[in-house]
Amino acid sequence: MSLVEQLGPHLPYLRRYARALTGDQRSGDLYVKAALQALAAGEAELADLPPRLALYQLFQAIWGATGAKLENSSGTGDRITERVMRIPPVHRQAFLLTALEGFSIDEVGQILGEKPETVRALISQAQSDIETELATQVLIIEDEPVIAADIEALVRDLGHNITAVATTRREAVAAVKAHKPGLVLADIQLADGSSGIDAVNDILKGHDVPVIFITAFPERLLTGEKPEPAFLITKPFQPETVKAAIGQALFFHVERPVAA
Repeated sequence: MSLVEQLGPHLPYLRRYARALTGDQRSGDLYVKAALQALAAGEAELADLPPRLALYQLFQAIWGATGAKLENSSGTGDRITERVMRIPPVHRQAFLLTALEGFSIDEVGQILGEKPETVRALISQAQSDIETELATQVLIIEDEPVIAADIEALVRDLGHNITAVATTRREAVAAVKAHKPGLVLADIQLADGSSGIDAVNDILKGHDVPVIFITAFPERLLTGEKPEPAFLITKPFQPETVKAAIGQALFFHVERPVAA
C-alpha cells in the first residue's frame, strides 16, 4: 500500500484536530500542509507506528518545531473553538487528542513524546480549566439513593450545583419546569418503573441540554436503530470517568434553539 493510501483516510481528521488546536481553519491547514511537505521532501519521517498514530506524531513534531509561528487566528471561531483556545496549548493537545480524536492515554503519550502519567496530568488540568469556566446547574435522575449521593458528590466536587435529584420520569420533568438545568445525568430504569430515556426525551422537547446516561443497562441505548447518546457510562462507574464525561459534555455542547 502506498503512503498516500495509508495516510489519505486520516487527513480529514488531522485537519479537524489542527483546526481545533490552532483555533482557525487556515492556520490548521497550514500546519497539515507543512507536515506533508516535510514528509515529501524527506525532511521528516513517519515513525514505525500505525499510520494514523504516525501521522499525528509527525504533525505534532512540526507544530512544536515551529513554535506555533504559523498561527494567525481570524477571531471568527465558534463558541467551542473559543473555549479550546482558552486552554493552554500543552493541555489543549492532550485534551483534544483524547476527547476529540479518541486516542488512548498511551497513544497520546506516543504522539506527544510524554509518559502516560504526564498525559493524565495534562488532561486533568485541561478538564479543571473547562470545569471552572463551565460551572452549571445539574439535574440528576437516579432512583438508587447511594448512587445518587455518589453522583451528587462528584458533581459538587467539580464546582456545579444540583437543581434536583429525581427518582421518576414525572419528578424529572417537574424539576426541569421548576429550574432549567445546564446538564442532565440520567439513569434508565427508575423507581416507579418509568424510563429515564422517556424522561430525557420529554426534557429535550423543550430544552436543548447535554445529557449523560449512567446505567447498568447500556444495551437499551446501544441498539443501532436510532441516534445513540454521545455520553454513556456503565455502572458500576469510575469517578474519574464520570468527571471526564461531564467536562466533555459541557465543553462540546453548543445550545441550539428548540422548536416551539
